Amino acid sequence: MLKIGLTGGIGSGKTTVAQIFEVLGIPVYYADKEAKRLMTSNHQLKLELIKNFGAEIYENGKLKSALLASIVFKDSQKLNLLNSLVHPATLLDAREWMEKQTTPYSIKEAALIFEAGASEKLDFIIGVSAPEHIRIKRVMERDGISKEEVEKRLSNQLDENEKIKRCHFVVVNDEKELLTPQILKLHQYFLDKVLEK
Repeated sequence: MLKIGLTGGIGSGKTTVAQIFEVLGIPVYYADKEAKRLMTSNHQLKLELIKNFGAEIYENGKLKSALLASIVFKDSQKLNLLNSLVHPATLLDAREWMEKQTTPYSIKEAALIFEAGASEKLDFIIGVSAPEHIRIKRVMERDGISKEEVEKRLSNQLDENEKIKRCHFVVVNDEKELLTPQILKLHQYFLDKVLEK
Protein backbone atom coordinates (compact mmCIF):
# COMPACT_ATOMS: atom_id res chain seq x y z
CA MET A 1 0.00 0.00 0.00
CA LEU A 2 1.24 3.47 -0.88
CA LYS A 3 1.56 6.17 1.76
CA ILE A 4 0.81 9.59 0.32
CA GLY A 5 1.42 12.97 1.94
CA LEU A 6 -0.81 15.95 1.23
CA THR A 7 0.51 19.36 2.20
CA GLY A 8 0.31 23.05 1.41
CA GLY A 9 0.42 26.38 3.18
CA ILE A 10 -2.33 27.65 5.43
CA GLY A 11 -5.44 28.43 3.36
CA SER A 12 -4.24 26.53 0.28
CA GLY A 13 -7.25 24.18 0.36
CA LYS A 14 -5.64 20.95 1.60
CA THR A 15 -8.83 19.87 3.36
CA THR A 16 -10.95 20.38 0.24
CA VAL A 17 -8.52 18.26 -1.79
CA ALA A 18 -8.45 15.59 0.94
CA GLN A 19 -12.26 15.44 0.98
CA ILE A 20 -12.33 14.75 -2.77
CA PHE A 21 -9.94 11.82 -2.22
CA GLU A 22 -12.29 10.60 0.53
CA VAL A 23 -15.21 10.66 -1.92
CA LEU A 24 -13.07 8.33 -4.08
CA GLY A 25 -12.87 5.92 -1.15
CA ILE A 26 -9.38 6.83 0.02
CA PRO A 27 -8.91 7.16 3.80
CA VAL A 28 -7.33 10.40 5.02
CA TYR A 29 -5.47 11.05 8.27
CA TYR A 30 -5.96 14.72 9.20
CA ALA A 31 -2.83 15.53 11.22
CA ASP A 32 -4.11 18.81 12.78
CA LYS A 33 -7.34 17.23 13.96
CA GLU A 34 -5.57 14.14 15.28
CA ALA A 35 -2.91 16.27 17.00
CA LYS A 36 -5.70 18.09 18.89
CA ARG A 37 -7.22 14.72 19.85
CA LEU A 38 -3.83 13.48 21.08
CA MET A 39 -3.32 16.67 23.10
CA THR A 40 -6.38 15.63 25.10
CA SER A 41 -6.20 11.82 25.01
CA ASN A 42 -2.44 11.11 25.24
CA HIS A 43 -1.72 11.32 28.97
CA GLN A 44 2.06 11.82 28.65
CA LEU A 45 1.68 14.55 26.01
CA LYS A 46 -0.97 16.31 28.12
CA LEU A 47 1.38 16.37 31.14
CA GLU A 48 4.17 17.86 29.00
CA LEU A 49 1.84 20.55 27.65
CA ILE A 50 0.63 21.50 31.14
CA LYS A 51 4.23 21.60 32.40
CA ASN A 52 5.30 23.92 29.55
CA PHE A 53 2.21 26.05 28.89
CA GLY A 54 0.24 25.98 32.17
CA ALA A 55 -2.84 24.13 33.40
CA GLU A 56 -5.10 26.93 32.12
CA ILE A 57 -4.78 25.62 28.53
CA TYR A 58 -7.21 22.88 29.62
CA GLU A 59 -10.74 23.33 30.91
CA ASN A 60 -12.63 20.29 32.25
CA GLY A 61 -10.03 18.09 30.55
CA LYS A 62 -10.55 19.71 27.13
CA LEU A 63 -7.83 21.64 25.33
CA LYS A 64 -8.50 25.35 24.89
CA SER A 65 -7.04 25.56 21.37
CA ALA A 66 -7.64 29.28 20.92
CA LEU A 67 -5.76 30.09 24.14
CA LEU A 68 -2.85 27.84 23.17
CA ALA A 69 -2.76 29.39 19.68
CA SER A 70 -2.69 32.90 21.18
CA ILE A 71 0.37 31.88 23.24
CA VAL A 72 2.41 30.14 20.51
CA PHE A 73 1.66 32.21 17.41
CA LYS A 74 3.23 35.34 18.92
CA ASP A 75 6.37 33.57 20.18
CA SER A 76 8.32 31.41 17.73
CA GLN A 77 10.27 29.68 20.55
CA LYS A 78 7.02 28.57 22.18
CA LEU A 79 5.67 27.42 18.80
CA ASN A 80 8.83 25.37 18.25
CA LEU A 81 8.47 23.90 21.74
CA LEU A 82 4.84 22.97 21.10
CA ASN A 83 5.77 21.33 17.78
CA SER A 84 8.64 19.41 19.39
CA LEU A 85 6.15 17.91 21.87
CA VAL A 86 3.22 17.25 19.52
CA HIS A 87 4.97 16.12 16.31
CA PRO A 88 6.50 12.87 17.63
CA ALA A 89 3.14 11.73 19.07
CA THR A 90 1.32 12.60 15.85
CA LEU A 91 3.96 10.95 13.62
CA LEU A 92 3.67 7.71 15.58
CA ASP A 93 -0.15 7.84 15.58
CA ALA A 94 -0.24 8.49 11.80
CA ARG A 95 2.21 5.65 11.10
CA GLU A 96 0.11 3.20 13.15
CA TRP A 97 -3.08 4.43 11.42
CA MET A 98 -1.58 4.03 7.92
CA GLU A 99 -0.42 0.48 8.70
CA LYS A 100 -4.04 -0.52 9.46
CA GLN A 101 -5.49 0.74 6.16
CA THR A 102 -6.47 -1.81 3.51
CA THR A 103 -7.01 0.46 0.50
CA PRO A 104 -4.44 0.68 -2.37
CA TYR A 105 -3.19 3.92 -0.82
CA SER A 106 -3.94 6.24 2.08
CA ILE A 107 -3.25 9.91 2.64
CA LYS A 108 -1.79 11.90 5.49
CA GLU A 109 -2.95 15.51 5.29
CA ALA A 110 -0.61 17.85 7.19
CA ALA A 111 0.57 21.43 6.84
CA LEU A 112 3.98 20.59 8.29
CA ILE A 113 4.97 17.37 6.50
CA PHE A 114 8.49 18.61 5.77
CA GLU A 115 8.93 20.61 8.98
CA ALA A 116 7.84 17.65 11.15
CA GLY A 117 10.14 15.19 9.39
CA ALA A 118 7.25 13.07 8.11
CA SER A 119 8.25 13.21 4.44
CA GLU A 120 10.83 10.39 4.66
CA LYS A 121 8.16 7.82 5.58
CA LEU A 122 5.92 8.66 2.60
CA ASP A 123 6.03 7.32 -0.97
CA PHE A 124 4.77 10.49 -2.66
CA ILE A 125 3.84 14.00 -1.56
CA ILE A 126 1.16 16.16 -3.14
CA GLY A 127 1.39 19.91 -2.64
CA VAL A 128 -1.68 22.12 -2.84
CA SER A 129 -0.86 25.54 -4.21
CA ALA A 130 -2.84 28.78 -4.18
CA PRO A 131 -1.83 32.44 -4.58
CA GLU A 132 -1.05 34.14 -1.27
CA HIS A 133 -3.86 36.73 -1.53
CA ILE A 134 -6.44 33.92 -1.94
CA ARG A 135 -4.94 31.98 0.98
CA ILE A 136 -5.05 35.05 3.25
CA LYS A 137 -8.68 35.75 2.31
CA ARG A 138 -9.70 32.12 2.94
CA VAL A 139 -8.09 31.99 6.39
CA MET A 140 -9.54 35.38 7.42
CA GLU A 141 -13.02 34.12 6.47
CA ARG A 142 -12.54 30.63 7.95
CA ASP A 143 -10.98 31.63 11.29
CA GLY A 144 -12.46 35.13 11.68
CA ILE A 145 -9.02 36.66 12.19
CA SER A 146 -7.25 39.77 10.85
CA LYS A 147 -4.94 39.92 7.83
CA GLU A 148 -2.03 40.60 10.23
CA GLU A 149 -2.78 37.45 12.24
CA VAL A 150 -2.88 35.35 9.05
CA GLU A 151 0.43 36.85 7.88
CA LYS A 152 1.98 36.03 11.28
CA ARG A 153 0.91 32.38 10.87
CA LEU A 154 2.23 32.33 7.29
CA SER A 155 5.61 33.54 8.53
CA ASN A 156 5.82 30.48 10.83
CA GLN A 157 5.46 28.04 7.92
CA LEU A 158 8.00 26.92 5.36
CA ASP A 159 7.92 29.24 2.33
CA GLU A 160 5.16 28.14 -0.08
CA ASN A 161 7.48 27.99 -3.11
CA GLU A 162 10.05 25.95 -1.19
CA LYS A 163 7.35 23.57 0.04
CA ILE A 164 5.89 23.07 -3.47
CA LYS A 165 9.38 22.47 -4.93
CA ARG A 166 9.82 19.50 -2.58
CA CYS A 167 6.52 17.85 -3.61
CA HIS A 168 6.23 15.13 -6.26
CA PHE A 169 2.88 16.51 -7.52
CA VAL A 170 1.11 19.87 -7.34
CA VAL A 171 -2.63 20.50 -7.27
CA VAL A 172 -3.45 24.09 -8.25
CA ASN A 173 -6.30 25.52 -6.18
CA ASP A 174 -6.47 29.07 -7.51
CA GLU A 175 -10.27 29.21 -8.03
CA LYS A 176 -9.69 29.03 -11.80
CA GLU A 177 -8.45 25.47 -12.43
CA LEU A 178 -10.92 22.70 -11.58
CA LEU A 179 -9.80 20.53 -8.68
CA THR A 180 -11.61 17.26 -9.46
CA PRO A 181 -9.89 16.48 -12.80
CA GLN A 182 -6.47 17.08 -11.20
CA ILE A 183 -7.33 14.72 -8.32
CA LEU A 184 -8.81 12.03 -10.56
CA LYS A 185 -5.57 12.01 -12.56
CA LEU A 186 -3.51 11.54 -9.37
CA HIS A 187 -5.91 8.87 -8.10
CA GLN A 188 -5.44 6.87 -11.30
CA TYR A 189 -1.68 7.33 -11.14
CA PHE A 190 -1.52 5.92 -7.59
CA LEU A 191 -3.79 2.99 -8.46
CA ASP A 192 -1.56 2.18 -11.46
CA LYS A 193 1.56 2.41 -9.25
CA VAL A 194 0.08 -0.11 -6.82
CA LEU A 195 -0.69 -2.52 -9.66
CA GLU A 196 2.93 -2.25 -10.88
CA LYS A 197 4.26 -3.51 -7.52
